[in-house]
Amino acid sequence: MTQRRVIALFCTLISISATAGNATGDTTGGATGSFAVTAPPACVNNLGENVTFENRPAARNQLAAGMARRDPAGAPVIYRFGYENAPPALQQFIDLHECAHHQTGDIDRPHPLRNSPAHMMNESISDCIAILRIRDNNEDGKTLMDAAVLALTADMAKAGFAATTIESRVSNIKNCFAKPMNASAFLSEILEYRGLK
Repeated sequence: MTQRRVIALFCTLISISATAGNATGDTTGGATGSFAVTAPPACVNNLGENVTFENRPAARNQLAAGMARRDPAGAPVIYRFGYENAPPALQQFIDLHECAHHQTGDIDRPHPLRNSPAHMMNESISDCIAILRIRDNNEDGKTLMDAAVLALTADMAKAGFAATTIESRVSNIKNCFAKPMNASAFLSEILEYRGLK
């Protein structure tokens, strides 16, 4: 289970970049390098269970990350690590990405090997649902997407991801944003394909 947590944290590694601004235009997080932690979105998993969110400070690094899983009591939860280090658009993207892992049933399915095609597909699907929810629920979803992508790409580069990996993820996010369906319809297709609906 520890290996799964480490893999989940690494795979959802998303952190702050000084190039993405918050709502006040401050791109540095203020004098302390901190951003206000935003309220989490509503999240219900594929079984109809409410997902809770728990804020956790970044221990030794400047990275913001999320981890979707079940807590020790078996309840669905999303741990929010170091959100004080991420601008609001990126916080929202991380929350919705992690929520999508619950919505698609990823949490209750065997975790595929890291970087396997199945693992990368799960990550791409979660990115897609996250960006569709941003688009569907915000008047200016494109601005939020651009801010999240800007921070995400800078952070992936800082973490050592190859340029082709970064470009592929950004391409997926932008292609999903342009999908002629809403997040609910896309999620419904995924659940049906997986036999979870």
